[in-house]
Order: sequence, then structure tokens, then C-alpha cells
Amino acid sequence: MEQIYDLLVIGTGPGGYLAASKAAGLKKSVAVVEKRELGGTCLNRGCIPTKTLLHGTGMLREISAAGSMGIRCAEAEFEPEAFWRYKDTVLTTLRGGIEQLLKKQKVSVYHGHGTVTAADGRVVSVEVCAENGEKTRLQAANVLIAAGSRPALLPIPGASSAGVMNSDTVLNENRLGTDQGSVYQSVIIIGGGVIGMEMATVYSNLGSQVTVIEAMDRVLFGMDREIAQNLRMILKKRGVELITSASVKEIIPEDGGFCCRYAVRNRKGEEEENRVSAEGLLISTGRKPETEGLFSEAFLESFKQAGALWTERGFLKVDEEFRTGIPGVYAAGDAIGGIQLAHVATAESVRAVETMFSLPHSQELSVIPSCVYTDPEIACVGITADEAKNAGVEAVTGKYIMSVNGKSVLTMQERGFVKLVAEKGSGRLLGAQLMCARATDMIGELGLAVVKGLTVKEIASAVAAHPTFAEGIMEAALGMCQE
Repeated sequence: MEQIYDLLVIGTGPGGYLAASKAAGLKKSVAVVEKRELGGTCLNRGCIPTKTLLHGTGMLREISAAGSMGIRCAEAEFEPEAFWRYKDTVLTTLRGGIEQLLKKQKVSVYHGHGTVTAADGRVVSVEVCAENGEKTRLQAANVLIAAGSRPALLPIPGASSAGVMNSDTVLNENRLGTDQGSVYQSVIIIGGGVIGMEMATVYSNLGSQVTVIEAMDRVLFGMDREIAQNLRMILKKRGVELITSASVKEIIPEDGGFCCRYAVRNRKGEEEENRVSAEGLLISTGRKPETEGLFSEAFLESFKQAGALWTERGFLKVDEEFRTGIPGVYAAGDAIGGIQLAHVATAESVRAVETMFSLPHSQELSVIPSCVYTDPEIACVGITADEAKNAGVEAVTGKYIMSVNGKSVLTMQERGFVKLVAEKGSGRLLGAQLMCARATDMIGELGLAVVKGLTVKEIASAVAAHPTFAEGIMEAALGMCQE
């Protein structure tokens, strides 16, 4: 008799493999389906390779500035081919860890494209088609779709021209220059979101002339306005040009690179057209769900509510427990839209597993930290003061400038701050915005404080070690208690 798994997961990114691990830990029979490498986008084409680039090129910039500390060394050089080998080693190591985890927990791994072909309310059938064309039919009581996303193509002339990069190709093809062994002298980045600003930092660290074109009136638009203002000043000092309130009209291939035609809205709302040229061009303007072929045509025809499966933007529709409109089929992560972050995909997938096996919820999904690995790092959790005001909540803020923090000064950090947002009267922490070294490592304790409803007085009651970057959190809280 053919085995019917308790859970079959399509996709092995942070949402997929950790959901499989969660279910396997409950002694459930589990299988995963992956059409590419284990680890999904985050490990292979996103978080990990990008942060490896940022770490490596950041070290290069630090070495170049070490002379001011009395440390003399030969001129630092960046060897792209050697660096890509290092990046590949990091990825191989982490993929091996996932493989061993699944093996240890007796999770069956199938390589190929998974397609839901039937669902009768009791069992869901999935066909796995391998690269060689071989097909395997699997059945499961529950299916979790954690298929991830891919870069969205900008709908403008020239966006699909040969050589135009996106966040996948720049990492997959090991391209920081015209070939694997070179670095662009100049590069245009279309999109000033998280990916755009991180890649702007990478290219700036390597000495490229960087131009960022952003449609909104500031970069990192969804974050605290002060963060965008500070980042603009820091990057301007490093030679990065940020062009905001701009719409790209056309990408024109030319000898030795690309020309980008764009228009900037002035204060009167009028558009003024301009052009900029560079050797390289990277588009980082969002991602779309990787949902093509997830359901067979025959199944969609037989499923009467097929139209209710998708949102207008093509994401899978789910309820608050991550159930789709198909009984026994759940979805989480980038495939359903919302906040497209690896840790969000994990939390959503784990919630789906808890739902299908009638377990209590283990995490609070309304409080999600966001991190940007620029230099300095940026990390936020909860709400900003502006968001509190818009929600009709009276709030107070406390800010500590990191330029007087001992650890910041001795490590030659640039301008930064820690900002706390609390409810007026009660002092309950509503949110926090950090822009400083190690911000992404410190945001976790503030996320915990928001989830647990701690007040700034309670945060200030803990003794902070000295000298540390985390002292900035206690100083901001203490300052609010003294006001």
C-alpha cells in the first residue's frame, strides 16, 4: 500500500525545512519536495550570500580605514574569484546542515517540481517531476506550500535586456562586474528598498560609483523617516548618489554598459527627465510568488473555488491559520505575500503545522523584526511614532545618540541612534528603531519587550554591560524615565 505522509512540504527554504523539522519532531511522517537546492532562496540566492558579500566587502572597507588607528598594511585587494569560492563554501556548509537535519529526523526528500493534482478532503495527491522527466506520485494528509518567490520584472522598456541583473542573477552568476574576476567601476541600482540599499553598500565598499533610483520620496520607505535621512547622509559621504521621487522610463543598452532614462518629480509635481549611464545595472524592485505549476490544470478545473485561491497580485490566499481554500492544503512565506522575510516564513510555516496538528500557538506573529544589513546596520520592531499617531495612540519617544557610546567611538562607527517608542502614561514599549553597529543582533530583546508588554522603566531596570553597543538601549530607556 502506498504511504500517505502526515505532512508533505513543497519548498525547503526557512519556512519549508523548519516546518518539516517541527512535524518530524512530533513523530509525524514527513516528506519535502525541492526543485532546486535545499535551503531555498534565503540560503542560495538571498539572505546568506548577500550577507556574506556585505561581511567580506565591509572587512575590505575597514582594512582600508585602519591607517587612522595606526595599523599599516599593504593596499588591500579584493579578489572576486576567491571570494566567490568562499561564498560557495558557506552555502555548501549550510546546505549540508539542512540535509543532515532532515536525514536525522527521517524526513523523505524528493527532488523535482511538486504539483497538487487532487484533494478529496482526506488526502492530497502531489506529483513530483524530476529534471530527467521521471514522475513520482505522493499522497499526504496535509500539504504545506512554502515555494518562495522570484524577482519581479520591471514593466519598462529594456528591463529584460541582456546583462541587466536582478537579486538572483548577481548572486547566482557571481557577478559584481563584467565577469567573475572583475568589479564594475560604476553601477545603477533601480529600487531603494532593503535589497537595493544592501547592494549599494556592497558596491560602495568595493569602490564602485553607485547611483540609486527610487520611486518614493526616500529610500527604505516603510521604515522610520530618520533612518532614511541618516542613511542618505552616510552614503552621500561615501560617494553614493540617491535619486528619489523618480520613475524609470527606459533602460538602454550601450557600449560598455547601460543608460537609464528617468524622470524626477519636482515640488510642483512636474517631471524633469534625466539620464545616467553606468557599466552595470541592477533591478531590485520587489519579488513575485513562485506559484507557477503548483496546481495541475485538471485539478483547477475540478476545484470549484479555484478563483478564490489567488489574490489580485497572484499570491495564494490563506486565512489566519494559513489554510488555503483547498482542504488539507496550507501555504506560508513569500508565496502568500505580506512581509517577505525568512524568519516570517519560518514563523508562518510553524503556525501552519501547529494548526494542522491541533497544537497551541508558540509565537506572536504580530510583532516582526525587520533588519537591513547596511553599514551601520538597521533594525526595527513594533511601530514607529508616526504609526502610533496614525493609529490614534498617544506615544512618547526616547532617543540615544550612539556617537557618545564608548563601543561605537572606539570601533570608529559613524552616526547612529537608538530610538524607543512607548505608550504615553503606561510607558509600555510599542516599538524600537535602531541604526548602529550590531543593531540586527540587539533587536531581539526589544522584540521580546514589545511582545511581553514591558515598560521602559522595566527595560531600564536591567544593568547593561560596559562597553557594549547594547548600552544604547538602556540609555534611551533611562532617558525616558527621567523625563
